[in-house]
Amino acid sequence: MRDLGVGFGYLMKGQRWVAGHGRWFGFGLLPGLVTLVLYTGAIIGLVFGADDVIAWATPFADDWSSPWLDIFRGTLTALLFALGLFVAVITFTAVTLLVGQPFYENLSEQVDRSEGGEVPHSGLPLWRELWISARDSLRIVLRVVFYGLLLFACGFLPVVGQTVVPVIGFCVSGFFLAEELAAVALQRRGVELKERLALLRGRRLRTLGFGVPLTLSFLVPFVAVFLMPGAVAGATLMVRDLVAPQDPEPAHAGPHSLRKPD
Repeated sequence: MRDLGVGFGYLMKGQRWVAGHGRWFGFGLLPGLVTLVLYTGAIIGLVFGADDVIAWATPFADDWSSPWLDIFRGTLTALLFALGLFVAVITFTAVTLLVGQPFYENLSEQVDRSEGGEVPHSGLPLWRELWISARDSLRIVLRVVFYGLLLFACGFLPVVGQTVVPVIGFCVSGFFLAEELAAVALQRRGVELKERLALLRGRRLRTLGFGVPLTLSFLVPFVAVFLMPGAVAGATLMVRDLVAPQDPEPAHAGPHSLRKPD
């Protein structure tokens, strides 16, 4: 359980870092503001269109008597909206990171520089970094959609669907949200997606301690925008403790090696 507090501590350290570096805080706000406008429109569309979507998807219930029709479709509408928020939390980060790739790369590098030691660089051209980021983000989003649909189906289970499933949903969202943010610093260190997931699973409680509170905060869109710069900074600080420094020997080793979980 101590690792949960450690993970939350990285989140707070990241927010303090950007608070003490005002120029970088403003620099990191720009991508989030652009993405917020897009997502606000999508959420408004979901709010006003969810009832129609559920009615279209359940024509067999048209002849049901009240109050069963209202209860049934009302429950499905709430679950659809919850699923939309579940996916939006993750995709918001993925889209914001993609839009702001150069911004957050520079911010993450500055955090590394301010903490001392070597500042890793991928050595790849910008177009290649954008391609890798988009490809990996799509893979993460597909995983999230899979888990989201599974949890959506489990939401119909009595009691469990209204208690355990939402908790699991926030944990899943928090884990993948932390992965997306840590990817900024890990990609610069040459760590591939498969290795990133293994690294964070090895510190699952620490990852959840970082990601779950952020997920809850990201349910409020404006809060998400203002927390993004500090979230990237905090994820970079966490990565610095999870990834071993560069080891020049042996010559055949990769550019960076992962620290084994304690």
